[in-house]
Amino acid sequence: MQLTAAVSFLTVLQEESVSIHTYSHSFLHIILQNVEHRDAGVSNAWLETLLAVIEALPKETVRHEILNPLVSKAQLSQTLQSRLVSCKIMGKVANKFEAHIVKREVLPLVKSLCQDVEYEVRTCMCRQLEHVARGIGTELTKTVVLPELVELARDEGSSVRLAAFETLVNLLDMFDADDRSQTVLPLVKSFCEKSFKADESILVSLSFHLGKLCNGLYGIFTPEQHLRFLEFYKKLSTLGLQQENGHNDNQLHLQTLEQEKKYISVRKNCAYNFPAMIVFVDPKNFNLELYSIFFCLCHDPEVPVRYTMAISFFEVAKLLNSDVYTIHKELVTLLQDESLEVLDALVGHLPEILELMTNGGENSGSESKLLSIPDLIPALTTAEQRAATSLKWRTHEKLLQKYACLPHIISSDQIYYRFLHRMLTIILTNNVLPVQKAAARTLCVYLRYNRKQEQRHEVIQKLIEQLGQGKSYWNRLRFLDTCEFIMELFSKSFFCKYFFLPVLELTHDPVANVRMKLCCLLPKVKSTLKIPTDKHLLQQLELCIRKLLCQEKDKDVLTIVKRTVLELDRMEISVDAEQLEKEKQKNEGRSTNINDKMLEKKRRDSKTSSVLAKSINLSVSGSSSGTSAGKEEKKSKLVRSQSFSTQVLHPKYSNIDKCPNKSSATAYSSSVSGMGKSCMLSFSDDSFRTHSSGNSGNAAFTSSSSRNLFNSADQKNSGNKESQSRKMSIKNRKSNS
Repeated sequence: MQLTAAVSFLTVLQEESVSIHTYSHSFLHIILQNVEHRDAGVSNAWLETLLAVIEALPKETVRHEILNPLVSKAQLSQTLQSRLVSCKIMGKVANKFEAHIVKREVLPLVKSLCQDVEYEVRTCMCRQLEHVARGIGTELTKTVVLPELVELARDEGSSVRLAAFETLVNLLDMFDADDRSQTVLPLVKSFCEKSFKADESILVSLSFHLGKLCNGLYGIFTPEQHLRFLEFYKKLSTLGLQQENGHNDNQLHLQTLEQEKKYISVRKNCAYNFPAMIVFVDPKNFNLELYSIFFCLCHDPEVPVRYTMAISFFEVAKLLNSDVYTIHKELVTLLQDESLEVLDALVGHLPEILELMTNGGENSGSESKLLSIPDLIPALTTAEQRAATSLKWRTHEKLLQKYACLPHIISSDQIYYRFLHRMLTIILTNNVLPVQKAAARTLCVYLRYNRKQEQRHEVIQKLIEQLGQGKSYWNRLRFLDTCEFIMELFSKSFFCKYFFLPVLELTHDPVANVRMKLCCLLPKVKSTLKIPTDKHLLQQLELCIRKLLCQEKDKDVLTIVKRTVLELDRMEISVDAEQLEKEKQKNEGRSTNINDKMLEKKRRDSKTSSVLAKSINLSVSGSSSGTSAGKEEKKSKLVRSQSFSTQVLHPKYSNIDKCPNKSSATAYSSSVSGMGKSCMLSFSDDSFRTHSSGNSGNAAFTSSSSRNLFNSADQKNSGNKESQSRKMSIKNRKSNS
């Protein structure tokens, strides 16, 4: 409950749930009461809350509520726990107030606690001296803090000496050259000498801070001192290891397990400080001074040491710059390391390391990338296979992601034969989804940088056949993932050319999950289209969506389809302006040709109609121009007119219904209208113009009506003549009688 309450009070402060004024009145007293709780865990939890509260509280509140009571709690009469809490509060309060207030009210308490009878209090206060020094400035640090540190560095307690040493190293930037050379350097030399003899407790800390210490004191070292510290680092780097002759060091006795752990920690710290030591000796002297140590640390029998070297490898490569080729063997060694932890640490900066290896040195040229790293490809393939056979799939995923840099490192053919098909195999056989996706994306990168069309087409065909048309629905899902990476890495036209239609084929997939994933991908698929170039693909996409809307039976898929349709409707398709202009010009030229042909056809039809009309007029005028003196001539005229009407007009009209198409019917109606015009000349020219200006149906009707009119008129004349002849015969009979 106490731990939960402490965390809750801290959360209230961090989230600013109440004002600082309300917080100090309502919560601060509770925190101060529980800081000295008898349970150490509870006390530390409330102390962490109090230290966070001090930063947010106003100065006056801190002074009255915290600093003033601290004077009494820091006295020797108080409990050990109370004095330890006072030490930590001192370090926090020193940065809250101005230097003169700290000097007057805080420094006396600091000196008192540095002289405490308990080594725990002295150690705790010694570690807070760094914060106090930052708060009071350089001058007071030199006159007050540095003497206290020198005294604590000679303390009888090893933990106090260790705290004093670490504080000195952290405050090197606040000391001037005189302080460093006259005060700090003698102390450091004393620590180094005692570390192997009487005070091994400081050995681990010394190895950890040695890089910072050497570079901090670099300006005041004599050549002899420089060499001495370098030898000291080399000695620490091989501490606990057998000598080159295979025998143990005579000075080292049979080591206990605790000593072995200590020595491993020392060598690990030396690996951590290796980049700093390169700066210390100058990168130009690396091959002469530090390469042997670098080799030993990379081949160290303990995994933590090699792991630290793998982490530091990129920094070392950057510092060596043009001499980076000297460590290519160690890169291959770490890539083939038996521990996946080492491989995982190295892979983090593998692209940058390989780029430096192939392009950083002056001796390496682009025409022969692998001359400087002859064993790189076998090492990379071995590392991937070892990661694939392990249970650490995150390391495998990370490795595959970093292998996407290889097109910048090795040739396209080497990638094609050694890595590309391996990526496809991983997609097809691996059971871990993140690993499959990482392999798919790396494969797309390899395909992107492959310029050989035969190899490209082969890979594309395998992707479509083995993934897009694979028997397993899992492979078809990975095909959609691969298509998503292709849309990201390749041009829109490339995707439309090779993958658009294979993607749309999955709308008929029998597995609902595949159709569902496809529907989610359709907006990205549509964004690859350009109008009018991809108009036919857009039609295919719309057809597939209609089929999904009409035929989909799965409710979840149908819901996603409807949502996708709304999103697709809101999308705007990019327009290829250049192609659109070409299409427009092409259509304009085509329409011009069609119009010219239609006009030419109309002219031919009008000429044909006029010629036919003239011939009919001549025949009609010739038949009606003879004299009608007697009945024989009238009968012959009647016979001619009847034969003309039956032989000339009837066949033409009977063929109108037999016209196979509109064009023939139109042509024929125009000829009939010309004939109708010649027949109607005896009536009215105005009526002819009216009828002839109509359509072909009106022309046919006019011609047929004029034909019937002629026939009825001839029959009527013949009937009148017969009746007159009968009357004449009757009259003659009567007169004779």
